[in-house]
Amino acid sequence: MAPTANFVIESLLSGGLITNYYCSSRCRHCLYNCSPQWPKEYISAETAGLNFQALRAHGCDAVHIGGGEPLLNPGALTSVLDAARQTGVHIDYVETNSSWYRDPDSAAELLTRLKDRGLQTLLISISPFHNEHIPFAKVAGVITAARQAGMRLFPWVEEFLPDMAAMESGRPHKLAEFEALYGTGYLRRVLDRYWIHLGGRALKAFRGALAEKPIARILDEGSSGCSSELSDTSHFHIDLYGNYIPGLCTGLAIAREDLGKPLDEGMYPLLGILYRKGVRELYRWAADRHGFRPTRKGYINKCDLCTDIRARLAADGGKEFAELRPMEFYLQR
Repeated sequence: MAPTANFVIESLLSGGLITNYYCSSRCRHCLYNCSPQWPKEYISAETAGLNFQALRAHGCDAVHIGGGEPLLNPGALTSVLDAARQTGVHIDYVETNSSWYRDPDSAAELLTRLKDRGLQTLLISISPFHNEHIPFAKVAGVITAARQAGMRLFPWVEEFLPDMAAMESGRPHKLAEFEALYGTGYLRRVLDRYWIHLGGRALKAFRGALAEKPIARILDEGSSGCSSELSDTSHFHIDLYGNYIPGLCTGLAIAREDLGKPLDEGMYPLLGILYRKGVRELYRWAADRHGFRPTRKGYINKCDLCTDIRARLAADGGKEFAELRPMEFYLQR
């Protein structure tokens, strides 16, 4: 079995650890298709340690922690912070959607415990997508608790605070309510205010707001290899199962143990096709081998078509493809 032509993940620049995919929200823009329906699994201290060791071995000694919602299991998160300290990996920040907030005192007490274990910064998610599931009063409560605990804040995205302030803070609000208050096209304008990668569940969320391109045009755009996207390590993630997610290509995975060596195309055939020849070749291959037919007349971009192809392969029993991991990603679209 031949390796994919020079597809090697060697030096890792900047990334994150996914502690869990189950989440208190099912945000429309989620790149990882997280939701409450995922299995309630959380990374073990052992796996976290192995992940951190692998990251250090490939040149990365600082990461953030995300999910899912990492604070759904604060005890396990504490073990992850301990593993990071023991392996010499700095935690830049932990992401939270604030759904766990109950009252000021318990929130400040929890954040103080995490700070004592080395966590210095909390990224607090602020967006209309999160507000569909989580009242802004909880977000405001976590902001206050973090300040009380002496923890640094990373409000992402702070620009949405005025949008939230204009709405009733004690309950969630559907996007239709934002559209009613701020005008038609609000969802499309969000893309100008908020970095969102058009992958995962965002493909469905923005399908009506963005023009779809004919398949022929998508195939022209995907006529060359996806080497730059797959080999990008400027924003990688590694998850609770030891899966390294190449670039922002969610639903694709490389085993942690295969980092640093040419990928075996016999084990990773889809990644081999995408890396060398791109989405057009994957489309042809899936059509010839698996009878794939497009489910729509147009797609937002080549990632949209690629995700559709991979979802079909997963539905047809994707266990034969080591890179279609975690399989739940395709069930939670």
